[in-house]
Amino acid sequence: MILATWNINGIRARLDYILDWLAARKPDVVGLQELKAEEKNFPFEAFRQAGYSAVIHGQKAWNGVAVLSRGACEVLQAGLPGTSPAGARMLAVDTGGINFLSLYCPNGKSIEHPDFRSKLSWFDQLAVFLESGDRIDKDRTVIVGDFNICPEPIDSWNEELLAGTIFHTGEERQRLERIIKIGFEDLYRQLNPDTRMFSWWDYRGGAFYKNQGLRIDLLLASDLIASRVTEVYTDRDFRKKRDGRTPSDHAPVIAVLE
Repeated sequence: MILATWNINGIRARLDYILDWLAARKPDVVGLQELKAEEKNFPFEAFRQAGYSAVIHGQKAWNGVAVLSRGACEVLQAGLPGTSPAGARMLAVDTGGINFLSLYCPNGKSIEHPDFRSKLSWFDQLAVFLESGDRIDKDRTVIVGDFNICPEPIDSWNEELLAGTIFHTGEERQRLERIIKIGFEDLYRQLNPDTRMFSWWDYRGGAFYKNQGLRIDLLLASDLIASRVTEVYTDRDFRKKRDGRTPSDHAPVIAVLE
C-alpha cells in the first residue's frame, strides 16, 4: 500500500504534474493541500479517468484540501471544528480500511504577526479534535499534510540561522509534539532517525539545487499502521521543472506499507 502527501500549490496550475505523478508512482491514497479552488472548479473527471475517486474541502483562491483514493471514500469530517475563520484546512475520510486526514496547517507568517498566535490556537484545536476521538478511530489513523513546522533541528537546512523564527520555534514544536503523543509516529523519522530529508524549498535563490530546504510535509500514523511501513521518501523528481512547467515549491512525500 502506498500513501502520500503533496502540497500542490494550486490544483489548476499543477494538474498535469499530478496526473503524471499518479501514473508514475501509482499511490493508493493521497492527501493534497493548497488546492486554491472550490468544489465546482475541481477536476474530478480527470482524476476519475486516472483511476481515483476524489473528495475535497475547498475554498476560492486559498487553502483547500483533498483526498484521492483508488477505493471509495466516506467523509468523516470536513473542516476542523472551531476554526472556520482559518479556512478550509482539514479533511478526514475513511478509505481502504484507514481513517485518512489531509491537513494544510496555518503558516503563521512570522512570530511577530497576529497569524502566529492563530496558528498555535489552530494546532490546539487539532489536538482537542484528535484526543476526543469523536469522528476517527485513532488506532487506524494516518494524518498527512503540510504542517508548516520543522519537527526537529535536523529538519531544517540551517537551524543555527533560523532557530526561533517561524517553523522553528519551541511553541510550534510543542504543539506538534502534543499531536504525536496522542498516539502517532512520524513515519519518516521512525525509519530514518539521523537522516536529513526536506520536502519544501523556496523558489528563490536556487534553494532547491542548493538543498536549502525544510521538512514540513509529514505523514503521521498510529502504531498499528506505523509498524507496517517499510520506506518513506521525498519524491524530488516532481519538484523539478518538467517540459517547461513550473512545479510546486513542495515535493510529494511517499510512505510504502507492507
